[in-house]
Amino acid sequence: MSTALEAFIEYITVVKGLSKKSIEAYSGDLLDFESFLKKDVINAKLDDILSYLEKYTNQNSINRKLSAINTFFKFCEKENFIDDRPILKQFKRQRNLPILLEYEDIMQGLKLIKKKSWIDYRDYAYILFLYATGVRVSESIEIRKDDINGEWLKIRSAKGDKQRMVPIAKFVLKVLNEYLDKREKKSEYIWLNYKGDKMSRITAFKITKKYLNVSPHVLRHSFATSLVLGGADLRVVQELLGHSTILTTQIYTHIQQKNLEQTVMEFHPLSKEAI
Repeated sequence: MSTALEAFIEYITVVKGLSKKSIEAYSGDLLDFESFLKKDVINAKLDDILSYLEKYTNQNSINRKLSAINTFFKFCEKENFIDDRPILKQFKRQRNLPILLEYEDIMQGLKLIKKKSWIDYRDYAYILFLYATGVRVSESIEIRKDDINGEWLKIRSAKGDKQRMVPIAKFVLKVLNEYLDKREKKSEYIWLNYKGDKMSRITAFKITKKYLNVSPHVLRHSFATSLVLGGADLRVVQELLGHSTILTTQIYTHIQQKNLEQTVMEFHPLSKEAI
């Protein structure tokens, strides 16, 4: 191991106080790079880095290696071990379209709930509640009875301590009231576990996984997608989801574009013409 590499590892261990896992990741990547170079890693040039990265095809792997190399050379420049550092930008991560469920899929999953106990009524109401409001799991488990006023839900535990109001469909309110009437435990919180305590994120995940085979967050995506495909303004969807920036909400425009493309390809007569 070169002297500069030893100094860097000591820096991230003692000064930066990184976790053992992070230190091992940095050390492993940089030692691998030095082994490839067959020379002191501090003498690496831009062409050396490019040659090293050629053996990797996965973008995540390349970005991880680059992160370690760039952080190391930034440290060396700061400590005056070198005058200029080689810089390579990481790949921009492609944002995958969110997984979502169609309305019919959700309703089909709800048919699996037999409604024999108040827990069954809870599961049924909770799934519909997530799909109808688009709330985050962390927000849903904090909701109290007085957060629902008529057909409006006040979300007060949103990110950044911001509050927002979301309307609730009458049908969902009816199902929610059925659950509350059947509930055997008393609490200010809406969603409870079988002991009567506030429901946890793990329980929320188990509910949606059991009947829909997805995480609760998928229902948030499904809520937003249903609105966008139905013609809702993106700014309105942003407000309902509680996104701090419209950039986060814009991923749903890709879903809209994909839907438009599928519609044209399926129904326009020219799409069926042979070239």
